[in-house]
Amino acid sequence: MQGQSQQQAYDRGITIFSPDGRLYQVEYAREAVKRGTASIGIRTADGVVLAVDKRIRSPLMERTSVEKIHKADDHIGIASAGHVADARQLIDFARRQAQVNTLRYGEPIGVETLTKAVTDHIQQYTQVGGARPFGVALIIGGIEDGEPRLYETDPSGTPYEWQALAVGADRGEIEDYLEEHYDEEMDLDSGVGLALEALASVNDGELAPEGIGVATISVGDEQFHELSDEETEAHLSEHDLLASETDEE
Repeated sequence: MQGQSQQQAYDRGITIFSPDGRLYQVEYAREAVKRGTASIGIRTADGVVLAVDKRIRSPLMERTSVEKIHKADDHIGIASAGHVADARQLIDFARRQAQVNTLRYGEPIGVETLTKAVTDHIQQYTQVGGARPFGVALIIGGIEDGEPRLYETDPSGTPYEWQALAVGADRGEIEDYLEEHYDEEMDLDSGVGLALEALASVNDGELAPEGIGVATISVGDEQFHELSDEETEAHLSEHDLLASETDEE
C-alpha cells in the first residue's frame, strides 16, 4: 500500500524523479503523442516533405479547421502529432522566434536554431512546478544554407535530426517502411510518393486526398508550399493509392 502511494506521488509531481530516474508525466506526454494521427517527414536531395493523416471524425466537420501542417516561416514547415492545442501554442512560439530573428539579424532563422529554441521552451515545462509537459511532438523541416534539414521535438525537450521519420500513431510500422524504401538521393516528387506510400501502408493501402495533408519546402526556391487536394490526388493516382469511390461511401 505504501509503495502504491509513493508511485502516485511521482505521478503527480512533474518535477520529482522516481527512484529509477523517470519523470512519469513526461512519459505520459509521450503516450499522448502516440494517440495522435500520424505525421511524416522526409528529407530528400531537393528539399523536405511533410505529410499528415488528417482523419475527419464527422462529415459535418469543416475540413479546413483540421490543421496539422503549419508554415512557421517562408522556408520552414511544421507537422504535429498529439494534442492539437499544445501544438498551436508551440507553433505560435516558433513563428515569433522566426520573426524576431529576421527583425534582429536581418536574415531568416536557421532550422536548427529554431528547433533548439522550441525544445528549450518545451524543456522548461518538465522542470517547473504547477505546469504539465506539452503532449505533442513536432516535425520541423526546412532549408538552411541551401541544405534541407529535418528535426523532431520530443515532450522531454530533446531535439533529434532525421533523414526520415514518423510521429504519432503507428510510428513503428511507418518507420519500418521508411527504413526499407528510403533513398537519400531521391528527388522531391519521389519523397512525396514515399510519404504517401508510408501513410497508405497503415491505412489499407488506400488514401483519400481530403483526408491527408502534404507540404514541401524546395531547395530551389526555399519556399513552403502546401499541396492542394488536386495536386495530392494526382500523386495518389500516380502511385495507385487513391481510395475508390465505393470505399469512400
